[in-house]
Amino acid sequence: MEKRGKDMNDTEKTYRIQGFTCANCAGVFEKNVKELPQVSDAKVNFGASKLKVYGEVSIEELEKAGAFENLKVYPEKERQLEQKPFWKQQHFIQTVISGLLLIIGWALVLQRGESDGLAIGVFAAAMVIGGHQLFWQGLKNLTKFRFDMKTLMTIAIIGASLIGEWGEGATVVFLFAISEALERFSMDKARQSIRSLMDLAPRTATVIKQGEMVELAVDEIEIGDVMIVKPGQKIPMDGTVQHGVSTVNQAAITGESIPVAKSANDEVYAGTLNEEGLLEIKVTKRVEDTTLSKIIELVEEAQAERAPSQAFVDRFAKYYTPLIMLVALGVATVPPLFFSADWSLWVYQGLAVLVVGCPCALVISTPVSIVTAIGNSARNGVLIKGGVYLEQLGSIQTIAFDKTGTLTNGVPEVTDVVAVDPYTEQEVLKVGAYLEKSSAHPLASAVMQRASQEGIEASKQKVDHFRSITGKGITGLINNESYYVGSPIFFKELTIDVPAEVHSLQKQGKTVILVGKQNELLGYIAVSDRIRSSSSAAVRRLKQLGVKNTTMLTGDNEETAKAIGNELGIDQVKAQLLPDEKLKYVKQMKESGQVVMVGDGVNDAPALATADIGIAMGGAGTDAALETADIALMGDDLRKLPFAIRLSRKTLTIIKQNIAFALGLKALALLLVIPGWLTLWIAIFADMGATLLVTLNGLRLLRVKDKE
Repeated sequence: MEKRGKDMNDTEKTYRIQGFTCANCAGVFEKNVKELPQVSDAKVNFGASKLKVYGEVSIEELEKAGAFENLKVYPEKERQLEQKPFWKQQHFIQTVISGLLLIIGWALVLQRGESDGLAIGVFAAAMVIGGHQLFWQGLKNLTKFRFDMKTLMTIAIIGASLIGEWGEGATVVFLFAISEALERFSMDKARQSIRSLMDLAPRTATVIKQGEMVELAVDEIEIGDVMIVKPGQKIPMDGTVQHGVSTVNQAAITGESIPVAKSANDEVYAGTLNEEGLLEIKVTKRVEDTTLSKIIELVEEAQAERAPSQAFVDRFAKYYTPLIMLVALGVATVPPLFFSADWSLWVYQGLAVLVVGCPCALVISTPVSIVTAIGNSARNGVLIKGGVYLEQLGSIQTIAFDKTGTLTNGVPEVTDVVAVDPYTEQEVLKVGAYLEKSSAHPLASAVMQRASQEGIEASKQKVDHFRSITGKGITGLINNESYYVGSPIFFKELTIDVPAEVHSLQKQGKTVILVGKQNELLGYIAVSDRIRSSSSAAVRRLKQLGVKNTTMLTGDNEETAKAIGNELGIDQVKAQLLPDEKLKYVKQMKESGQVVMVGDGVNDAPALATADIGIAMGGAGTDAALETADIALMGDDLRKLPFAIRLSRKTLTIIKQNIAFALGLKALALLLVIPGWLTLWIAIFADMGATLLVTLNGLRLLRVKDKE
């Protein structure tokens, strides 16, 4: 039946899968689903155990497509199906019975010899009980000329039986079952770092309804409902504090374990821990839209994005398996045919080559590392949206930073108000506030806040003919007299003298706003956006990690920008840039190598999108940051960036080690073919040993911590 292409009108549904044992099995399941009549396309995410289907299909049909692995399918929004304890699962019970029969069989061999009929019968039973699913799938693969690890193992075990090696064949079945269990365990362990995120937020919440407190499932809570969260309880939904004062541990979202003070109008997130006071919280997002839900969804989607190393392994494995079959055929037939060697000896050696060549360890070497690393980074407040970005980050040598909201807090404050005789500081602040109340400039809010603190009610003063002069300043009539507020350049154009003290303040990293009327200066207001406490340590740590070039891109004046750049140890400062000029500089830097751009995810969207990797600051609660950036630092802490680079480098190292382990151990075992020493025992232990090595090595990424 010819399949149609994916239709834009097709229903898209996502399901969770339970029971995957290997990446190859996930590929077979995806192919089976694509062949269903009403399905136009399907995509399996092995790392997250998810399936995306385009078209109308029932769960029964999907489970039938996965019957070869006894896969269980359920809708994405449902919680994890209750899983039987390990010792009660069918695979475990069958493996134990197979192992017991194997022991009995070898005991009979020791007493009666290898040709004993009862021993052979026990070995045969052990093979059938422990490997009937393996044989069934392997034989189906053979009929379709599909060569994977199950095909190799099936041929090897049947071949061992035909040449009378019943004991070793049964042993291979038993050890292969253990090897598959190891693979399943490693991927489950890696996924657990993400699955545990799902359990961070409570499934129910206490909500005020008609004046009474009732317990509701989070799915039933609507936007605008008010929740009661007691001390020691986790916050079930995103919202804003209505009443109460407390501290909240936001480590689940930002990776920062130091509690944050919360009071009226402050934002709180699902999955965070209320530590001290009783809070009344107004719900602002439905359960599927909370920041935690978005993190989980994006992390799971990230695992569907194949990293370059994963793509290499997949391509290699595609040719590797048929090559091993040809090598095994050559080992089995060439010595007897051309050198009059013993057929049974070399057929046995050929079967051992099939077993040792099984690509289990190679196939799992990369996914177990990528899944573990992405899950670990999410738990530490760094959201990496794909294996490709995880791999790229470790080799980056150039990092560009936005200033406002990235290196600095992004909240300007008035630091100095200076009056020129005969005027007073109060008069300077009044005129500044009267004009700035109509301005949309970011610094206007700082002037207005300081005026409010001084008791100046700017809203009561009427300003006529207000006009904003882009990039320079503002002007207007107060009591029929012209006043000006703006930059030193603007005042020079007005032929009003600018005091030398203004330049001194600029060299301290402050932005200076001058206030004047007609040809006279009333005074000036200095505003500073304070440098984040974490910025200096982050830049220093990046230098220690070998990052060669750090650049600051800002729209601020040059003197202020250079003062901040010098204080932080930034290599290069580009000031007075418009958004399109920032974009131009990023493109220029890309000509010399890969570039990371770090910004707030909103104003810097073009530059973030153009850079090889766009990193957004403060992704918690900022949808734009989560959507536009390749990596989001969930808290406003730049020190997470060096951690992400360390994790990336560690991941790349472990992936290379895993590939070397997987191929190296097999190569050593294959060398034993030359003197004719390779046995099925050695072959299966080499395969299982390689799987165990890459599994444990990949899980080491869970131990990479966010620390200086």
